[in-house]
Amino acid sequence: MKQLLCTAALGATLLASTVAAQAEVTLNVLHAWPGHRHFHEDVANAFMEKNPDIKINFLAPAESYDQAHQAIIRDALTGNLPDIVFSGYHLLPELIEQLQARELDVPLAPFIEAAGGAEWLEKNYNPAMINLTTVKGEIYGLPFNASTPIVFYNADLVKKAGGDLENMPDDWDGWIELAGKIDALGDDITGMSYAVDAWPDDWLWRALISQQGAPFMNEDGTAVAWDGDSGKKALELAVRFVKDAGMKQMEFSQSRQQFAAGLTGFTIQSVNSARSFEELAKGKFTVGSTIYPVADKANGKVPTGGNGGIITTQDAERQKAAFEYIKFAASPEGQKLAVLGSGYMPTNQLAMAPELLGDFYAKNPNWKTSLNQLERAIPWGGYPGTNAVEIWRTQRDIVSAVMAGDLSVEDGLAEMVEETNALIGK
Repeated sequence: MKQLLCTAALGATLLASTVAAQAEVTLNVLHAWPGHRHFHEDVANAFMEKNPDIKINFLAPAESYDQAHQAIIRDALTGNLPDIVFSGYHLLPELIEQLQARELDVPLAPFIEAAGGAEWLEKNYNPAMINLTTVKGEIYGLPFNASTPIVFYNADLVKKAGGDLENMPDDWDGWIELAGKIDALGDDITGMSYAVDAWPDDWLWRALISQQGAPFMNEDGTAVAWDGDSGKKALELAVRFVKDAGMKQMEFSQSRQQFAAGLTGFTIQSVNSARSFEELAKGKFTVGSTIYPVADKANGKVPTGGNGGIITTQDAERQKAAFEYIKFAASPEGQKLAVLGSGYMPTNQLAMAPELLGDFYAKNPNWKTSLNQLERAIPWGGYPGTNAVEIWRTQRDIVSAVMAGDLSVEDGLAEMVEETNALIGK
């Protein structure tokens, strides 16, 4: 009898172990930018500590949002999708369109309803944030990272050039004038950097249009709306950065290194550079920051960069686990880890509690600057069709040639408009 009881107990133990093993799930997750790996891992480790039955396995990070997007499109064709993708906001509409065409899209409505529905959404997310992961009225993701372009400046060079740190410029003319004075400090000093000609995506180009209060696309989304005055003004401003402000055209990473070395007066970057710039500048110079200047103070806008977590697995049980992870990543706790590890602004409004990020922001103003222009933030849109990546690469080459003086503003704009409209919707 004793032996029978022991055998039964052993069987029950084995059955429990089998059930536990079956309940465990490993989610494959893809995100862009290798430099973001550390804070993604911080979030994942905190999640796995709370959810030991769900393991997070990060795939090799893509070099950019564009490359991540292209990889997912290929995976959708081969049926080899990961479980979760952190997609750039500007590429999300195109990605969802491609997934829908293959019946692979996963709307979040049923998961959100189970989490608390509209009340839960309103409590956690400002509408400006949840709109970033909404496609044609349907929520497909939860916002994870968010940023708007801001100005980082070298306070030491500003003072040497006679600038007033208490009254920094609030328009492009003022910034360009200051950059010219900084550029005159020495041959090794560069006045400013606005690397629209080398940026990995069209974020800074869109900012040059939206800061004028001008639309980027026509009403039906079939062509660009900057084929006239707004496009001309954007390119003219980019030319002034080089001719009048001492900007030197260089690779994207090189322009960041130049600023971190103390050799650039100011640079326009994502707020997520706050952490790296402060760390790299420590002991060399003081980093300051301020909001992005807009030409139209009443209507000027700035595009919101960053990414949101979407579910791509087709397995129902894995989808439940995947939602738990993206929900945690976009939760107050997840956002505290992501923000402190990166410099991005929080996507969850509850993360602004004093014990989470409120007190930190009070002591670290450079990290908070993007929040100071939240009322100007708009979604970073994409293009209809599947050519968003090719469109920007084509545009970027033309912008670079115009800034270098190899192509006139008028000819460059005409070429950009023609090439872009020919690729839209294809």
